[in-house]
Amino acid sequence: RDKLAPVVGTSRWLNTVLVKVTDTTVINKICELEFVWGARKVWTSTGKEDEMPERHEYATTFAAKDSTDNPYGKGFRQISVMGGDSLHAAGFRGQGMTIAVIDGGFCNADVISSLQKINILGTHDFVCEPRPDIYLDTSHGTGVLSCMGLNEPNIFIGTAPEASFWLLRREDGRTEQEVEEDYWLMAAEFADSVGVDVINTSLGYNKFDDPTTSHKYSDLDGRTAFISRGASMLAYKGIVLVCSAGNSGDEPWKKITPPADADDVITVGALNRQLVNANFSSIGPSQDGRVKPDIMAIGNPSYLMYGEGEIIRANGTSFSSPTACGMVACLWQALPHLTAKELIEIVRQSGDNYQHPDNIFGYGLPNFWHAYLNNLTR
Repeated sequence: RDKLAPVVGTSRWLNTVLVKVTDTTVINKICELEFVWGARKVWTSTGKEDEMPERHEYATTFAAKDSTDNPYGKGFRQISVMGGDSLHAAGFRGQGMTIAVIDGGFCNADVISSLQKINILGTHDFVCEPRPDIYLDTSHGTGVLSCMGLNEPNIFIGTAPEASFWLLRREDGRTEQEVEEDYWLMAAEFADSVGVDVINTSLGYNKFDDPTTSHKYSDLDGRTAFISRGASMLAYKGIVLVCSAGNSGDEPWKKITPPADADDVITVGALNRQLVNANFSSIGPSQDGRVKPDIMAIGNPSYLMYGEGEIIRANGTSFSSPTACGMVACLWQALPHLTAKELIEIVRQSGDNYQHPDNIFGYGLPNFWHAYLNNLTR
């Protein structure tokens, strides 16, 4: 059977197996097995699976314009507005915490000297067919990683510069199909197996290549989308998921995108540098009325490093999410007695909009220093 339907991956949490077939009649045989409840096609080959990316060129030194008088460099404002510099000054910079970055690729993160200083515990590729090297693919994950882990004084210091990281690839840039939700859950379960504390995922799914499979507004209840069902289990497993709200605020969809609708996760929207919501930042609430996004962070623009090795400005909740995620890890380092659910709640409570949350700002801009001080004796 395995020769007819080789296993790509499994989900223990949702009791599923992902198989790859070339003969669709095999599916009927699989469905006849007494332990199989049903089957669903989630991927169709594009014929591009063998295409491989090439190494991008990258800078080996920083430009003079990148240097500042502030130790945090270009990253100062996006951390200081959340009280993160105070939490760092108290000694909480992510040491002893492990963060998984579930993303699409980490171009040049293995060769750029500044990124080589980050404590990378390992990598794993969950996409079928896997890349021989996840450091050749998109720079998106590189930028996300840099928001947290970069540690170049007077150039850029991220929000968790002393944390350890797992880099997990789940995005297939050649297509947009439901199978990527399977890849994501495989990555999340792997993260659990290696003892990860916090996960950042800067992605969202609502529109697929086959429009008949795209998500609907009614799916945004944390219990319908496959990816959200898995994400809603993470806090119960002792992991805090921090995820991007999505960049559809100025598009017809407008709303958050799964897994941002999941229960017991921290969904992050984007602010501009004047702390006004970015027009593109997706809005809530969830379909069942929960406040979304949960919090906001600067993401219009964020400073970060892409695979070219330079400090750049980029827009997106993709980058407000890891900026907040690094601070979540530092706060948990400071308050290790808290459960995942308790930590999520005190982050929400620290938001400047906590008393009157809405579907644009959620609970607002968090202050991680105040969250620490207010919960020392908890």
